[in-house]
Amino acid sequence: MAEYDQELDATGLNCPLPILRAKKALTELSSGQVLQIVATDPGSVKDFEAFSRQTGHTLEDSREDSGKFYFRLRKA
Repeated sequence: MAEYDQELDATGLNCPLPILRAKKALTELSSGQVLQIVATDPGSVKDFEAFSRQTGHTLEDSREDSGKFYFRLRKA
């Protein structure tokens, strides 16, 4: 079973597009569901930390693997 309900591919996109796409995708999820974002912009690490603080969504996981950044946000 996947550890997320929906995945957003934001590879190749630069700030602020990964955040904007994530914000839109989260509107389609129910409270408590998890969105996984895959990004390639190194700046997205700080962006998603700030985004979760400002919006109340929980950043459950943030990791980097082979130049890709993976984030898991649980909708508030």
